[in-house]
Amino acid sequence: MSSVFSDENWSPEGASHLDLTYLEGTTCYCDHESEIIIEKSFKPFPVNILHWIDGGDYHYLTELWMRKLKAPAKLFLIDNHPDDQEPSFGGDILSCGSWVSHLKRTNPLIQEDAGRIYISIDLDWLSPDFARTNWNQGDGTLDELLDILRKAVSGKPVAGVDICGGITSAQGGKPEDFAINRRTRDALQAFFAGIRAD
Repeated sequence: MSSVFSDENWSPEGASHLDLTYLEGTTCYCDHESEIIIEKSFKPFPVNILHWIDGGDYHYLTELWMRKLKAPAKLFLIDNHPDDQEPSFGGDILSCGSWVSHLKRTNPLIQEDAGRIYISIDLDWLSPDFARTNWNQGDGTLDELLDILRKAVSGKPVAGVDICGGITSAQGGKPEDFAINRRTRDALQAFFAGIRAD
């Protein structure tokens, strides 16, 4: 969606890369035309893998991934922002600030008491020592995040995982920022490589 991964010069080994940078009407919100194109582009890919979904401006992509669920799952969200605000652009427009409330209203497979979890992480939950993003950040450490994830996946089937967050050169990102993000991405990639999704 943006240049966040190319600016960082980061890509996990063996990953498929979906280039949607040509789409308009996608930054912080997603217009209907782009939503249709994105949803079609997701069709060849399974939900039960790790998805790196660009910067926090595109966290609404979690909802599109979760539309691919075939069985109930609970959203396990780690984010410095709740993303459950009322939409600013009308009730049916996806946005990075309202996708959670939209997801819960529109997808009956999202259930709080489901035995499976879908994990969605925004790197802005971390302090700037561990991630650099274009949103205000929390004070979490990478060790704390990994500990939360270990407990979350213990004994629970994982329906899928996505991770967003970062900063581009156009947003003011510098080589130091990219280096910090690469280290954290590598650690999370290694962690989830050991998790078998259901």
